[in-house]
Amino acid sequence: MNKMTVRDIDLSGKRVLVRVDFNVPLDGDRITDDTRIRAALPTLQYILDQKPKALILMSHLGRPKGEPNPQYSLAPVAPALGKLLGVDVQFAEDCVGTTADTAVADLPDGGVLLLENTRFYKGETKNDPELSQQLAKHGDVFVNDAFGSAHRAHSSTVGVTEHLPAVAGMLLEREIDYLANAIEAPKRPFVAILGGAKVSDKIAVIESLLSKVDALLIGGGMANTFFRAKGYATGNSLVEEEALDTAERLLETSGDKLVLPVDAVLGDQFNNDAQQQVIDVEAGVPDNWSIYDIGAKTQELFAGKLADAQTIVWNGPMGVFEMPNFARGTFTVAEMLAEATERGAVTIIGGGDSAAAIQQAGLTDKITHVSTGGGASLEMLEGKLLPGLAALKDK
Repeated sequence: MNKMTVRDIDLSGKRVLVRVDFNVPLDGDRITDDTRIRAALPTLQYILDQKPKALILMSHLGRPKGEPNPQYSLAPVAPALGKLLGVDVQFAEDCVGTTADTAVADLPDGGVLLLENTRFYKGETKNDPELSQQLAKHGDVFVNDAFGSAHRAHSSTVGVTEHLPAVAGMLLEREIDYLANAIEAPKRPFVAILGGAKVSDKIAVIESLLSKVDALLIGGGMANTFFRAKGYATGNSLVEEEALDTAERLLETSGDKLVLPVDAVLGDQFNNDAQQQVIDVEAGVPDNWSIYDIGAKTQELFAGKLADAQTIVWNGPMGVFEMPNFARGTFTVAEMLAEATERGAVTIIGGGDSAAAIQQAGLTDKITHVSTGGGASLEMLEGKLLPGLAALKDK
């Protein structure tokens, strides 16, 4: 982490513009999970303690496709943040233009303002120079604390840095420190666990990790493509035909580092109440059945690989964990990581569904670091430089 942080810059009397990641799940106006808001609190509290002139926050929420859409309004976030921070948080019904400019100008000294969704403008995702300049007008200093969007070169993450001194927030710093250290200087043995549906989404990650880890455990739907590449019958299971050659090549070049499931829990339909059976994957999946979870033998195999691991990175579930009857493999891996943390290993969850699974299992506080950004953490595991980080001032 060779970038300046919020601690390296004078904030007193300044308007501090902060890119946060308040892309929270909503049920109508109700926030169903405030993890991302809570993750930003240390940075926001630090800034307020420095007695700024104003604290102005910007974020995206969902995918409104460049147009205002009440369904994706950040309005419900302002009172929730205010309650957590213990201060009054104003809300501006736009992020630029007269409405936003007036809301910023009317803030009392030390006031806090949340701007409306930056993705209500098409220019946001295109890193439009004019939108960037309008956003930057709101601040004297820019702080990026949105790790979940740091892999995007957008107006609110990269464009504004061309107009303001730009530094990292504490959450961004923490995310980078953990993920970079895991990749560059891990305590060994270093084991990575990858799951999720598609191999194609993670080819670059697999290739990058195979050169660094002592073992790479594969689960979830992506394992099916490797099974087919090995010549096993996969029934109705999701298989990426176009990725079979890649899977075959990875199996040939990985030696014994790449560890696949040895058994699987099958369902006869995509439904929590489906009929189940457990098979050894070498025996093949019967016609009209699909793999929905890893079995007990695989859980035991994975536990053996994790037994003495000192660094563990996990991204992607082991099966269809949204269905309770096919969640055992995912939750068992979550428990393995909690046990590893307790014995002193560094455990890192790479955001996305893995973070959701850890939370559902009630184990979030038993893990060394749970990332707030799935896509960003994957790009870091690939070894990519994130645009939102690259744009910040060097120390």
